[in-house]
Amino acid sequence: MNTRATSMDSAVIETEHRSMWTDVWRQFRKHKGALVGVFVFAFIIIAVFVGPPIHGVDPNAIDFKARNLSPEWAHPLGTDNIGHDTLAQMLAGGQVSLAVGLSAALIALILGTLIGVLAGFVKSLNGPLMRLTDVFLSLPLLPLLLVSIMLFRDTLRAAFGPETGIFLLIVGLIGVTSWMHTARIVRGDVLSIKEREFVTAAHSIGTRRHRIVFRHILPNILSPIMVSATLGIANAIITESALSFLGLGFPPDFPTWGRLLYDGTNFIQITPSRVIWPGVFIALTVLSVNYIGDGLRDALDPRLRGR
Repeated sequence: MNTRATSMDSAVIETEHRSMWTDVWRQFRKHKGALVGVFVFAFIIIAVFVGPPIHGVDPNAIDFKARNLSPEWAHPLGTDNIGHDTLAQMLAGGQVSLAVGLSAALIALILGTLIGVLAGFVKSLNGPLMRLTDVFLSLPLLPLLLVSIMLFRDTLRAAFGPETGIFLLIVGLIGVTSWMHTARIVRGDVLSIKEREFVTAAHSIGTRRHRIVFRHILPNILSPIMVSATLGIANAIITESALSFLGLGFPPDFPTWGRLLYDGTNFIQITPSRVIWPGVFIALTVLSVNYIGDGLRDALDPRLRGR
């Protein structure tokens, strides 16, 4: 009899879990901007990772006879001043920019969630961790990034190679300097949730603190974490583009959207498309990710799912 009751309870919990995610998807579909953002972001990801083998042009191939060409069949987006195919460079640059955005956002998300949960759940750590957060928020991030790149660029290049070294440096710096807002948001939600009845009940029956965090706290702060993740991707892509535009990002033979934008500014009057296309791809990626974040925020809000 007890076995039957337990199986019935498990079935009810599973049904409720499925119903919740059905409501989340239903609410997400109501956000037209989020749906458009999903399709645009998916198209960009498929294009930059599937497009290069289909296009079949080496992004670093040089053809001096085909310099500064307008769009044509062989070069759909034209060429630059030394004969690089613009479409091939855009696709290769998109791979790097998206890899930087996703990797840096993941680092910032892990750091922000960890510090936010510790500050909100462990009372003795609240003050020191929030003061640390305030210190990072008070730092001028762009000058700090510029100085850090100048100091550590040659060391990492010598250790890991010119491409891998600068990739690790930029991803690490952006991730380590982008976790503060996530930490503050997560801390606020943890402080609110840990006072609720189900957390108090878990404490009263002797549940260990780490089980309370993973079983009761983290599932209930999923919404701000996911929204912070999407915003972190957009912020990382913009930061990398800004560094590359200032000439302190990846080397010239390792294209990113920011680097292509930087290289195209000197030829904006001859071939304006060299500036337009990287700017369009950066803008579309950032806008689509932000709209996805807005849709997730609304879909995961229990006050809106019932409407």
